[in-house]
Amino acid sequence: MIHLFTHNDLDGVGCGILAKIAFEDKVMVHYNSVGSLNYQVADFLNEATTKHQIYITDLSVHDENALKLEEFVTGGGFAQFIDHHKTALHLNEFEWASVVVEYEDGRLTSATSLFYEYLVKHHYIQRTKSLDEAVELIRQYDTWEWDKLNNVKAKRLNDLLYMISIEEFEERMLEKLSNDSAFDFDDFETKILDMEEQKLERYLRKKRREIVQKPIDNLWVGIVHAEQFLSELGNVLGKENTHLDYIAMINMGNKRISLRTIHDNIDVSAVARKFDGGGHAKASGCQLNEEAYKLFVEEAFSLVPVKQDAQNNIFNVKESSNGVLYDSKEQGTFFLFPKDNGSWYVENKAHLIESSFSTFLEAEKHIKRNHGAWLQKDEEYVNFLVENIKRLKEK
Repeated sequence: MIHLFTHNDLDGVGCGILAKIAFEDKVMVHYNSVGSLNYQVADFLNEATTKHQIYITDLSVHDENALKLEEFVTGGGFAQFIDHHKTALHLNEFEWASVVVEYEDGRLTSATSLFYEYLVKHHYIQRTKSLDEAVELIRQYDTWEWDKLNNVKAKRLNDLLYMISIEEFEERMLEKLSNDSAFDFDDFETKILDMEEQKLERYLRKKRREIVQKPIDNLWVGIVHAEQFLSELGNVLGKENTHLDYIAMINMGNKRISLRTIHDNIDVSAVARKFDGGGHAKASGCQLNEEAYKLFVEEAFSLVPVKQDAQNNIFNVKESSNGVLYDSKEQGTFFLFPKDNGSWYVENKAHLIESSFSTFLEAEKHIKRNHGAWLQKDEEYVNFLVENIKRLKEK
């Protein structure tokens, strides 16, 4: 009997679907959360014989289970570990493990894409147009490449998984992938996905008003309590609050923290490892242990939510050569303006602060982090310019 242990997210379920296409009724798929995998694998290995074949995808085993797998393989058993998280790269020292983070062309991998290639290479499965597209949609969603390419179809595939049960999702996907036609959603799926989009928009509006910010270990983090739409929420909050290094979404129910960043120079998997977690550079997670609770919940409890920037402005827009107006709760207005040398300066209540900044983003980061400032509406901006036009011309 073949046993596949995999994650219960889209990338992990994609591996499960591929296994059922390749091995049909000869495979048993075990879907796991991050926290349950090692318990499941350990229990299975205690009873496993050489008649069993073991595949593990999209989740990493700890050192103790790695040694048990090595013992199982050395004793004549078959095991294949396939993953794409860089926190699992150390397992490549074992012959039964294959961890690949990115392809030679620079594209990030996913467990589903790697497992698909493995199954094709070993003639367990044949490539089809529908399989190629489905696997690529999963890879794009899991690596967040869909956002850069604006491939909403990949996001909607993930939405569908979380709107129905894994069993129903598998059934629908197996039916779609049974032929070589283009991969697409049916009328029912399209209708419920459209409804989910509306639900997402309402949820985002609510959570935008709840985010707080604080420094943790020399990085600035935006903290919000959330239980759903984590990838979408982390991406939106990151883009709307670029002064923050990463976003931490707290789920008190399952005592986990989901971490997201939009910045190439920030690695949230390094943050997650401090709290016994892991994942990708831009998307990771960890347990809400006592240390994490103190930093992300207890110390953040009394903080005031970050006020949102004004939306749909025409005149008071970021990086405007005419200057940009912000307000704050305790320090009053901040006016950011450029000089001919390319530097940006900050004026607080008509008084120039000593420091200058090489870019607008650095200047904005300073006032948002230190003073909780927010972008003013056009009306306040125009009034400010009228009242201060003579003084500003002298700068």
